[in-house]
Amino acid sequence: MRPDIVAIGAPAGGVQGVRDLVERLPENLSAAVLVVLHRSPYPESYLPETLRRVARLRVVVPIEGVLLDTGACFVGPPDKLLTVVSGFRTHLRADGYYRGYTIDALFTSLAQCAGRRVIGVTLTGLLKDGRLGLKAIKEAGGTVVLEEPKETEIPEIHAGAFDIEIDFTGTVAGIANFICLRTGGMS
Repeated sequence: MRPDIVAIGAPAGGVQGVRDLVERLPENLSAAVLVVLHRSPYPESYLPETLRRVARLRVVVPIEGVLLDTGACFVGPPDKLLTVVSGFRTHLRADGYYRGYTIDALFTSLAQCAGRRVIGVTLTGLLKDGRLGLKAIKEAGGTVVLEEPKETEIPEIHAGAFDIEIDFTGTVAGIANFICLRTGGMS
């Protein structure tokens, strides 16, 4: 079974990397793309509009219970945790206590309901958030991808710090090509 869900996580400083990656994904990508970033829940978010300007995928901010759809990019809202439940539907959780674990929340939920169907991608240094989720994806048979450390804003974060087998490490352009090859999409 080819992966058909791509989850991308980045810290607040990772907007440019997310933009560059989403821009490289083709409109006929045979996968749903989910994007979460660390950002303040209070100011209005311009991330969806930023991605819409460059994306060939349809960019949406999901509401509760939306079915994941291939060829679409779902952008987590700044005031909720974007997760996925069985039936491949979005579930927006109150942020509260989990602030700072936006990426782990999404990745862990996908590991539980989609396993081998998931490609988990982390861009730039993530400190703690993302590590548990990547481990859960890997243990569920999914694919784990990291941005090349020299490309990141925090180069001291490297693949060895994740303590799991990494399936691919590369530049944003390389990651986009890897995703297209794995999902059967064309770039």
